[in-house]
Amino acid sequence: MFNAVKTAMQLKHLKTLLTPQDGAAKVTCMAWSPNNGKFAVCTVDRVVLLYDEQGERRDKFSTKPADSKYGKKSYAVKTMAFSPDSTKIAIGQTDNVIYVYKIGEEWGDKKVICNKFVQTSAVICLLWPAENAIVFGLAEGKVRLANIKSNKSSTIYGTESYVVSLTSNVSGKGILSGHADGTVVRYFFDDEGSGESQGKLFTHSCPPYSLAWAANSIIVAGCDKKIVVHGKEGHVTQTFDYSRDVSEKEFTVAATSPSGQSVVIGSYDRLRVFNWSPRRSAWEEAKPKEIANLYTITALSWKKDGSRLCAGTLCGGVEQFDCCLRRSIYKNKFEMTYVGLSQVIVKNLSTGTRVVLKSHYGYQIDEVKIMGKDRYLVAHTSDTLLLGDLGTNKLSEVAWQGSGGNEKFFFENENVCMVFNAGELTMIEYGNNEILGSVRTEFMNPHLISVRLNERKQRGVEDNKKLAYLIDIKTIAIVNLTGGFNLGTISHDTKIDWLELNETGHKLLFRDKKLRLHLYDIVSSTKTTVLNYCSYVQWVPGSDVVVAQNRGNLCVWYNIDSPERVTMFPLKGDIADLERSNGKTEVIVTEGVNTISYTLDEGLIEFGTAIDDGDYHRATAFLETLEMSSETEAMWKTLSKLSLEAKQLHIAERCFAALGDVAKARFLNETNKIADQIAKQYGGDGTDYYQVKARLAMLEKNYKLAEMFYLEQNAIDEVMEMYQELHMWDDCIAVAEAKGHPELDNLRRSYYQWLMETKQDEKAGEVKENEGDYTGAINLYLKAGLPAKAARLAMNRDELMANSDIVNRIAAALIKGDFYERAGDLFERIRNHQRALECYRKGFAFSKAVELARAAFPADVVKLEETWGDYLVQQKQMDAAINHYIEAGCSSKAIESAIGARQWKKAVHILGLQDDKSSGKYYYKIAQHYASIQEYEVAEHLYVKSDHIKGAIDMYTQAGQWEQAHKLATKCMNPEDVSALYINRAQDLEKEGKYKEAERLFTTVDEPDLAITMYKKNKMYDDMIRLVAKYHKDLLTDTHLHLAKELEGETRFQEAEYHYLEAKEWKAAVNMYRVNDMWDEAYRVAKAHGGANAHKQVAYLWAKSLGGEAAVKLLNKFGLLETAIDYAADNCSFDFAYELARQSMKHKIPDIHLKHAMFFEDEGKFAEAEAEFIKAEKPKEAVLMYVHNQDWNGAQRVAEAHDPDSVADVLVGQAKFAFDLKEYQKAEAFLLRAQRPELAIKYYKEAGMWIDAMRICKEYVPNKLEILQVEYEKEAVKKGPSGVAGMVEQAREWEQSGEYARAVECYLKVKDKDNIPLVEKCWMKAAELAIKFLTQEKTMDVIQVVGPRLIEIQKYSAAAELYLNLDLIKEAIDAFIEGEEWNKAKRVAKELEPRYEDYVDQRYKEYLKNQGKVDSLVGVDVMAALDMYAERGQWEKCIETASKQNYKVLHKYVALYATHLIKEGQTEKVLNLYVQHGAPANSQNFNIYKRMFLDLLNIVGTNRADAYRMWADLRDVFFNLCENMIKSAEANSSSHEEFEKMLQIAHYYATRSAAQGVNQLDMVAAKLSISLLRHTDFIPADKAFYEAGLAAKSVGWENMAFIFLNHFLDLSDGIDEGNLDALDHSDFQDTDIPFEVPLPAKQHVTDDKREEIRDWVLTVSMDQRVEQVLQKDERDTYEASLMAVNTGIRSLPCLITGYPVLRNKIDFKRPGKAANKDDWNKFLMAVKTTHSPECQDVLKFISHWCGGLPSAGFSFQ
Repeated sequence: MFNAVKTAMQLKHLKTLLTPQDGAAKVTCMAWSPNNGKFAVCTVDRVVLLYDEQGERRDKFSTKPADSKYGKKSYAVKTMAFSPDSTKIAIGQTDNVIYVYKIGEEWGDKKVICNKFVQTSAVICLLWPAENAIVFGLAEGKVRLANIKSNKSSTIYGTESYVVSLTSNVSGKGILSGHADGTVVRYFFDDEGSGESQGKLFTHSCPPYSLAWAANSIIVAGCDKKIVVHGKEGHVTQTFDYSRDVSEKEFTVAATSPSGQSVVIGSYDRLRVFNWSPRRSAWEEAKPKEIANLYTITALSWKKDGSRLCAGTLCGGVEQFDCCLRRSIYKNKFEMTYVGLSQVIVKNLSTGTRVVLKSHYGYQIDEVKIMGKDRYLVAHTSDTLLLGDLGTNKLSEVAWQGSGGNEKFFFENENVCMVFNAGELTMIEYGNNEILGSVRTEFMNPHLISVRLNERKQRGVEDNKKLAYLIDIKTIAIVNLTGGFNLGTISHDTKIDWLELNETGHKLLFRDKKLRLHLYDIVSSTKTTVLNYCSYVQWVPGSDVVVAQNRGNLCVWYNIDSPERVTMFPLKGDIADLERSNGKTEVIVTEGVNTISYTLDEGLIEFGTAIDDGDYHRATAFLETLEMSSETEAMWKTLSKLSLEAKQLHIAERCFAALGDVAKARFLNETNKIADQIAKQYGGDGTDYYQVKARLAMLEKNYKLAEMFYLEQNAIDEVMEMYQELHMWDDCIAVAEAKGHPELDNLRRSYYQWLMETKQDEKAGEVKENEGDYTGAINLYLKAGLPAKAARLAMNRDELMANSDIVNRIAAALIKGDFYERAGDLFERIRNHQRALECYRKGFAFSKAVELARAAFPADVVKLEETWGDYLVQQKQMDAAINHYIEAGCSSKAIESAIGARQWKKAVHILGLQDDKSSGKYYYKIAQHYASIQEYEVAEHLYVKSDHIKGAIDMYTQAGQWEQAHKLATKCMNPEDVSALYINRAQDLEKEGKYKEAERLFTTVDEPDLAITMYKKNKMYDDMIRLVAKYHKDLLTDTHLHLAKELEGETRFQEAEYHYLEAKEWKAAVNMYRVNDMWDEAYRVAKAHGGANAHKQVAYLWAKSLGGEAAVKLLNKFGLLETAIDYAADNCSFDFAYELARQSMKHKIPDIHLKHAMFFEDEGKFAEAEAEFIKAEKPKEAVLMYVHNQDWNGAQRVAEAHDPDSVADVLVGQAKFAFDLKEYQKAEAFLLRAQRPELAIKYYKEAGMWIDAMRICKEYVPNKLEILQVEYEKEAVKKGPSGVAGMVEQAREWEQSGEYARAVECYLKVKDKDNIPLVEKCWMKAAELAIKFLTQEKTMDVIQVVGPRLIEIQKYSAAAELYLNLDLIKEAIDAFIEGEEWNKAKRVAKELEPRYEDYVDQRYKEYLKNQGKVDSLVGVDVMAALDMYAERGQWEKCIETASKQNYKVLHKYVALYATHLIKEGQTEKVLNLYVQHGAPANSQNFNIYKRMFLDLLNIVGTNRADAYRMWADLRDVFFNLCENMIKSAEANSSSHEEFEKMLQIAHYYATRSAAQGVNQLDMVAAKLSISLLRHTDFIPADKAFYEAGLAAKSVGWENMAFIFLNHFLDLSDGIDEGNLDALDHSDFQDTDIPFEVPLPAKQHVTDDKREEIRDWVLTVSMDQRVEQVLQKDERDTYEASLMAVNTGIRSLPCLITGYPVLRNKIDFKRPGKAANKDDWNKFLMAVKTTHSPECQDVLKFISHWCGGLPSAGFSFQ
């Protein structure tokens, strides 16, 4: 219903609350109170105005500055908010303060400042979401919380940006703050399980002054004129952009409706309204509210019930708007105002009271109903149900799945609504948003359900919610609704018709259909019948008193805890009602026409109430006034118990005195004296004093608790005194022992003496036993007549067992007391086995006896087992006896026991083990048992075993299991005898009338035919048919037919009908009834069994047999008259049809004539048919008949005489006939006479005579000529070549007749792939005609069609020429290009339109590219050609071509090629590339150089003399690069330094390879390998250490070799593990070998080599000679380290070895380059002696690098 109305909220102006001024006087802030009663406005002059709900101004007050010395105008009020209880207002001010004013609940109450919160910057915005918490935003960017209770404020979160806006979500549990930098931050006090994030949510494009948090979105707007909608996690979902709307200005403020379904945003002269559409899940803009001269909206506030919106303006005006979606009046009593999709205000028109009904989940509320005597609200949403009590203003919303509105609501209980739906009862407590409980029940009468919710407060019970209801009509269930568990189920023997719980839910009264009243106590689960006849019953409100009527008596139970105590008054009438008010309870009784009231004893009722309220003084005062009676006594007892629990001891004392319990009264009197004395001394009531607490515990007989209270105060003597007084000596002694009391021994003595005096020998014995006097203890036990206890003690003490006198005395006492088993244990212990066995036997302790006998007398075991079995049988423990008999070998006894114990299977099992012939009788017995429990198979087996086969047959026969009996009989009788036996027995049974049993016997011996004959003879046809169906299915139908005919002959028609129908011969049944003139029956059978129309045929035949009026009546009765007439006509019974029609349905006569005519036509009687057609007023049919038979004259005659409209049809028919005979002229003439030229066209078209068709068309239907032309062309296309020829012919005709446009069209439509010359000729003709005869525009169109077509058939020159005819230069050029006639294209461009020359060139380049003609492309566009080479991977060609261009181009492609090679893993080719072309200092190449360098370092197997060339090339490339960098902008950059370092490394590697080729330079090679270790930040560390170690080892430096190779192994392990964290660097402390090195990606040394090294290191580590330290030099520093440890001086590295250059050095021209003299000379000497070209190359390089060699010089020749 709600969907049908408008769902978009509209604003309607109601009134102006504050008139605007002429100038700027802006309303700074506004707020509505949560209770909707007050509206506050703060003006520019800092005064707060208060309005009531109707918009009348009722009060005002001025705000004050933080410090009065700055004056009243030193601040502005920026924001304010009401407290949740609407009694306070918080004001936020720019002078860094928040004031909270208490404004009271009434108008005019004094305004008092109750809180003040001073801040560090201006308060900009403020919310008051929860009772004691105010949230506010400051100019410095903080969002803080002020606590009203503690008067302190704290920061929730801080930002760096001014807070411009602050808003909360609908529930007030979350806040959003907007900041000047556009940031929007979210914070939750409680996210209510939504899981939404906190913190910065998003950044808006401008400061979000308008900020709204709606139900599903966050809406933001500001000065950029855009309204942006964000989802729950900040993503943008919608944008409304008004930036191009010149009338719109910046958005200043926003407000969200309380339901969160609508948002209003204020700007200049305008309020924009947005509504949430649940259907679209999007925001929709409603029509904006535009008010001229309103100026900027500065404040908005929405009333909390959603019905009003107030807007404050820049000029100080306040306008109030109505916000409803719609209004309706309900029952003329209530006004419903829908203020949102999920919020409705319900107003009682008579009282003016209002309730706001709101869906907390934001669901759309459907129609609201008011039910239950106009007190209760009911409304549905899609997922929830809303309920409300208008009286108490309690509202609930619970999850509810739509059930189609089938719920029934019951409002009898004031606290809870009961909803019944599909067998389920749901309870919803008003004011609670959870379902209280749901139960399954079919009984919805309010008298059969009782709910009690916290109706009377009880001590210690917070939540008391109980329900009693019927599970079925005889079963009550009681449920605790708080915990959701069952408290009890009452199963009754009679139907229950009334039930009710008392207000505390502890008792349940219920009445059954026999009017018996029962009470059920829920706590004790006891049921009591209270009254045997009860016509009225009710609990007295506010008490546990019950009032009931028993025939002529009024019964009252003042104390329901004692249901037997009832007060009765005689009555004459019936109880009508029970009223309790003004301290008076009256029972209203109707006596005839009079109403009499009986007043109950309010005092007695009051007692119960006082007890429930815990007011025991009131209860005592009341009981004092009563005389003692059984009822009063029960009340005193109740009060005594409760007052003791409540520690009201004086009342308890009075109760026990009243009850005559002197002991307790006296004890309490003494206790009270103690308590009163303590109360006097210390205050209070004295009940917490330890003596009082202990005495109360004693009263409850909880002595341990009393002891605890005494001992807590160390009152040991008082504890002991208490126990002695109570003669609890054990406890007394235990306390004395625990506390080490000096009187302990005296106590023990006194205790023993007291025990002896009081003849407590057993206790005295225990004392002696505890003291260790065992002999004394035994004497006392024997004296006390406890020999068993004495025996237990003796058997536990070996010294006592050794005393034969004691043993004999105990044994004699045990035997005397018949403790044989214990005596046996004693004798066995002293090894007197014979006596022990005798005692065990006498005491029937056979288990022990057998165990003893097995050890001491094995021969007696069997006899003992039998005796044990006999004893068990005697004890009727047959089951237990079986195994003992088996052990004793007494099988027969075992079997009898098994049978006696009904252990049949066991008995059978034992029998199975016997060979004895006597077992047959047992089998027979067992068989009888199995037969009795119908386990026939087992019984049969046992009967057979017992040779009683006859018994088995009898068993089966009695059980009616003839087949089984027969099977058995056949085993032990011959077949003839069996058959004879059974048939005779069956015939006997037949005579007795036991046909079923007889049948069973006949069938058992395979004689079903005898049974069938029996049934036929006795006319029991059903049974006969059943047997035929079973044994002779093929004869079943014949049998049914035979029986049916037989029964028909006997005039038993009903039975005959049944058998006909069973034989599927319903027609025979109908016929039977027809023959016997039983039409009703015939009709019935036909209708039931004869399909859809059979009954109609029967009715028709019936009517026909009747004739005349009777037939009409009959057919009318069945509603078949019209059908019968149609049937008669259809079956050629025209006379009967006319008869029926004339009598009752004259309008059917023409139909009959028509059918009659058709009949004549089919018979070929055309004249008669014509007459009937005319009678049927269907002359057209006659005409068609003649036309059909080609009797044109007859057709013409009838048409002219009776149907002039058909004349044309006749002519058309003749024409068609003529056409078929190919008499075209004649046919055309007929059609033109009939004025149907279009048919002539159609027929000509069908005959393929298009020219004639066009002729007719042109002459008679010229408007359709064009369509025909199109059709003709399509046809021509379909026909292919023959059609094309026709089309060409047609085009020529058009051309000759001067219709050039049509000729052109026709030529253009010529298409034939197989005849290109013809096609070209036609198209060119079309173009030629167009150029000559058509307009410029049409010619252009034709050329635009012909040109592309010519190109398509590759006639490029023709197309180009056509284009050139019309000056279409571009198209002409394109045509030449398409035909690859580039020279022509260039010539046309050059001569006619030079601006297209570039275009042609560009297209030519693209063509070359696409064709892959790169070599041609080089001449046109080198760069494109190079790119193409690169794309194709023709790198050599690419580089070769590039090298002919400039240096920059070359190096671009070199870099590309290098990158490609690196990816392919061909780094050595990259090196060759740069060797060949040089290494420019381009920064974009640096990564390539680095990658090349690192890849080459990673190559395995380069530590050889023959690797020299690679290293030398790498060195030369980096030298070239560094030289180039010196000349570039990159000089001295970090990259330059890095490459210099790489150059140095490459030089070392090259020099090492050169040295490896000369034997005398092995030391130089080793030193270079060691020097390279300082560069492990570049070189893979494992490789470097491996090579250095091997080099050191090769020259005999074992110390170094060991350290390097050991470190190499650690590195290898680190590489395997994936990190080097565990590496030990202690050996390289104080060296320049780096600690932090990159983890190599892979191992550089093979596994077998690593194992070799591992073995060598292990061997060396065992060798004590090798010191694990690095060699040091004169600087006291590792000899290869450049940095001196002590001085920090860094030496230059030697050019030859890399070692530091110290004293004897050779300097070079280039600064920073030096060599050790010894090494240099050694190197020079090696070169001179060996003439190694590699070494010579090294010197040559050094010469280039260092600016020449030293003066000693060296010649490279």
